[in-house]
Amino acid sequence: MLRDQAHKRLLDAIRMRKKLPFDLKGQIIYYCGPTKTPPGKIIGSCGPTTSSRMDSFTPSLLRCGIKGMIGKGARSAQVIDAIRRFKAVYFLAPAGCGALLAKKVKKVTLIAYVDLGPEAIRRCEVKDFPLIVGIDASGRSIYDTK
Repeated sequence: MLRDQAHKRLLDAIRMRKKLPFDLKGQIIYYCGPTKTPPGKIIGSCGPTTSSRMDSFTPSLLRCGIKGMIGKGARSAQVIDAIRRFKAVYFLAPAGCGALLAKKVKKVTLIAYVDLGPEAIRRCEVKDFPLIVGIDASGRSIYDTK
């Protein structure tokens, strides 16, 4: 899970050639900042964040090896081009279903940037997480109505 501030820190680290908190190659990023974890639960509500907020960061992360992103909403032409160029995929998670999606998360590990609270980087293991392909590796978008 990564959101705005974690994206910014990752790109700053890349630009300064610092060691990253995890290997980006082959990873899928879920644009999400979960709510506080209730007692006895693995994670709080964890619905998708509007993906266009990450568009300025996405081409650089794709260049570093990210293979997929999960979020909600349309992406910019620059992101679609980068998805095509780097053969990645953009998945859509159902919006408004954060409590349901939390039930699909089986394990959460805090990876980096703890000070960011809900925007800290987390590794999640999921099962039966409902997604659809929003933009495929050829750049075909579900939002293209032509």
